Amino acid sequence: MVLMANSSFLMQVRRERAVLSLEGAEIENFLHNLVTADILGLAEGEARYTALLTPQGKVLFDFFVVKAAEGYLLDCAASQLEELTKCLMFYRLRAKVAMTERKDLEVGVSPTEPEALNAYIDPRTPLVGWRMFAENGKLPTGTGYDQARIALGLADSDGDIGSGELFPHEANLDQLGAVSFSKGCYIGQEVVSRMEHRATGRSRILPVTFDGAAPPRGAAIKSADKNIGTVLSSAGNAALALLRLDRMAEATQPLLTDAVRVRVHKPAWIKYDVPSKDYA
Repeated sequence: MVLMANSSFLMQVRRERAVLSLEGAEIENFLHNLVTADILGLAEGEARYTALLTPQGKVLFDFFVVKAAEGYLLDCAASQLEELTKCLMFYRLRAKVAMTERKDLEVGVSPTEPEALNAYIDPRTPLVGWRMFAENGKLPTGTGYDQARIALGLADSDGDIGSGELFPHEANLDQLGAVSFSKGCYIGQEVVSRMEHRATGRSRILPVTFDGAAPPRGAAIKSADKNIGTVLSSAGNAALALLRLDRMAEATQPLLTDAVRVRVHKPAWIKYDVPSKDYA
């Protein structure tokens, strides 16, 4: 599979994203002790991709944390903003932390560094370009971002990861700098650490292509009569899929969904083996 270059999409607003501002004297330690990534010492304008987990170690919310002059800006799924805010308020207790939805800001993406905007390189991989905050109504509609991120194997909060469904390893957060295995405790840390050291993460989100249009979300991917995985978000003949690596390794027949051939691809940023006879 040839990964799409940054130039394959145009600068565009991401209306499915929202911005939450976190400020206060204790905000750095408060946030650092909750999320999976190490955010201590971020310089202004620097970003981390991270997640807040359930006590059982599953991804409740994934989002970008960007250091701002007075605290942090969180780039999160708009559909999860209310619940994320409630969750952070629950853990706040007596910490001096203030949370405000920034309705005056919108989130955008660009294949190249935009001028005169609060922008940062996507911390997951520079292959997908830049993210930014801008005043509402300042960013163009644009096209092509979903096709580019799917080709690069980057999961979406709404379309792929969801809330409380996947472990960080399944969503490749361990590959994208979103999980620190050296920082202190955070919610769900014991489960994530155990999966890392025992290599028990058998399912992974990977990009796939089809010999035809991609089937709908939820379609099963099989080899013979064995279930290998499930289709997630898609664009054209490409999609992301949650796949069982151990079953792929054992497969003796091509991967199919509704009799359509499926080919699994390994993005350049992934460090683990993809045991498929079909990947390129």
